[in-house]
Amino acid sequence: MTSDVVERARRAVALVFVVNGLVFASWLSRLPAVRDALGLSTSALGLLLLCLSAGSVAGLPLSGPVVARLGAARTVLSGAGVVGIGMLLVATGVRTQQLAPTGLGLALTGLGIASWDVAMNVEAADVERRLGRTLMPRFHAGFSIGTVGGALLGAAAAALSVGVPAQLAVTSVAAVAVVAHLVRAFLPVHADQQAGPRLAASQAWREPRTLLVGLLVLCFAFTEGTANEWLAVALVDGHGTSEAIGALGFACFVVAMTASRTVGGALLERYGRPAVLRATAVLSVAGLLLVVLATSLPLVLAGALLWGAGAALGFPVGMSAAADDPYGAAVRVSVVSSIGYTAFLAGPPLIGLLAEPERLGVLPALLVVLVALLVGAAVAGRTAPQARLAVPARR
Repeated sequence: MTSDVVERARRAVALVFVVNGLVFASWLSRLPAVRDALGLSTSALGLLLLCLSAGSVAGLPLSGPVVARLGAARTVLSGAGVVGIGMLLVATGVRTQQLAPTGLGLALTGLGIASWDVAMNVEAADVERRLGRTLMPRFHAGFSIGTVGGALLGAAAAALSVGVPAQLAVTSVAAVAVVAHLVRAFLPVHADQQAGPRLAASQAWREPRTLLVGLLVLCFAFTEGTANEWLAVALVDGHGTSEAIGALGFACFVVAMTASRTVGGALLERYGRPAVLRATAVLSVAGLLLVVLATSLPLVLAGALLWGAGAALGFPVGMSAAADDPYGAAVRVSVVSSIGYTAFLAGPPLIGLLAEPERLGVLPALLVVLVALLVGAAVAGRTAPQARLAVPARR
């Protein structure tokens, strides 16, 4: 395969990450407006977000076998289509102020995100291996760039009083059209992967390293996901800012994630995965404490920057570690993602329940993230690069 083909695939998969992030953040940045439109309490909002997470967790175990059968390109496209349908249902639910279509739309969105996520990470790992460079953080930087665009789009829409339904409808339709064009440049299935031993999902679920990498991804996903879903709300409710400032705080978080992922590849090649992940966990702890404890808005926004910089590398490093062996990459990425996404299943309702005024309040509730960061730092050593992993005999 020529280098031009691989480079074209690299650019295409990077842009797919961007589109994924933009769709994701265009929804998250408008959560305060969605909450108000539907008349939800913070705990009820957490339960609504559970629909999105439940859809993802339900779809992730199936994503590895689907990618292995259909290939990354078709799986990404089908996942994007399901996300588009889901977002249109969410727009309908918010417009009509009904929970049922909103929850169903979020569940479908989560289901589509699951297959889209696994497939684009498998494709990214294949490109990374063929080029012999540490590229996964840069691909995830593309996701973060998309989230910056989505957050700024949300902030602009809020400032201009553009309704959430209109924003979501336009974004979702445009995203599906762009993805349909991009996946045409994806790589064909690797011949070595077809010829190599097949790894069953049940086998991957019994591998200690795969499970511990999944735990690491869970911890950093909880750290990232808590900010994604609650940072804007925390600024509005906890610090008394406007909705536009809440969206700006979320934008600070994703800008920092983008910058960290952009330089992350060089840091990982120089210092190794475990050392870099432990250092970034310390950054997130410092940022979280500033967001919760600081009383001036500039310090709170600085905390959002540190939180984002520290949370940035856990997920992409976990994906690279899961895909070290190309023969089992799709299944192992699916297992690691399944474990990691339980953070999005448990996180929203947990933070929502703790954030009720009669309990802790939204700012103290965020301190739960400290536990996840400590566990993530403790298991970071299992991400060290591995040679091709043995495929256990089937039972």
